[in-house]
Amino acid sequence: MAQIDNRYVHGAPASRAGTAVEIDAGLRAHMLRVYNYLAAGIGLAAILAYAVFAMSVSTDPGTTVAKLRNGVELTQFGAALFSSGWILGIKLAPIGLLLVLMFTAHRLSTAGTQLAYWALVTLIGIGGSTAFIQYKIGSIGQVFAITSLSFAALSLWGYTTKRDLSGWGSFLFMGLVGIILAGLVNIFFQSSALQFAISCIGVLVFAGFTAYDTQRIKDEYYMMLGDAAAMSKAAVWGALSLFLDFVNMFQLLLSLFGSRE
Repeated sequence: MAQIDNRYVHGAPASRAGTAVEIDAGLRAHMLRVYNYLAAGIGLAAILAYAVFAMSVSTDPGTTVAKLRNGVELTQFGAALFSSGWILGIKLAPIGLLLVLMFTAHRLSTAGTQLAYWALVTLIGIGGSTAFIQYKIGSIGQVFAITSLSFAALSLWGYTTKRDLSGWGSFLFMGLVGIILAGLVNIFFQSSALQFAISCIGVLVFAGFTAYDTQRIKDEYYMMLGDAAAMSKAAVWGALSLFLDFVNMFQLLLSLFGSRE
């Protein structure tokens, strides 16, 4: 940690660098802001996922208007959402929004950045309701706990390690592209063995991203010393990176260890 601190402090103007104690306190405050956004995002997404599921599933035969192939009975709202293309559109919407943000993020204000974050969290949360349709609730809770503990350990390691993880970026990105391509191929082949391999490799990739992104967020703090506006937006983008790492890791672990309905 000290090596990274010194690398940026020595390269910053004296007016921005401040004392080592001030910088260390500022870093802790910045990371706390990131994790607060992250925790709130995960909590909101989980609540939305369960709420949409609860409104969609019928426990009263009198309110059942449709039934899925796994036997789950749906309300009028559930039928409109899951028996049509709406849920697919909602699940794909975050990808489109992320692509737009790749080209517009630098022009957004702090308020606009926060709006984009909560919009993504909301869409992913609603799309995540499909997990409750496909898997048993107890199984979802167990995998969520495993993901949370694993994520916390990986992020802590990324924050405290003195090893430079910047070289992991290109390797992890290549792994992500490979997973996406393999997933597209498996849409046509429907191979359980290939899906198992995708899930296993995917967990490793997003585990690596968790540590890598944590250290990257930390490094960015030193690069932006003295720029409060930039750090406010960076905290939101950092939380979004970690949120996506968490969600993807959870979904992949659920596909590996979840008990289906």
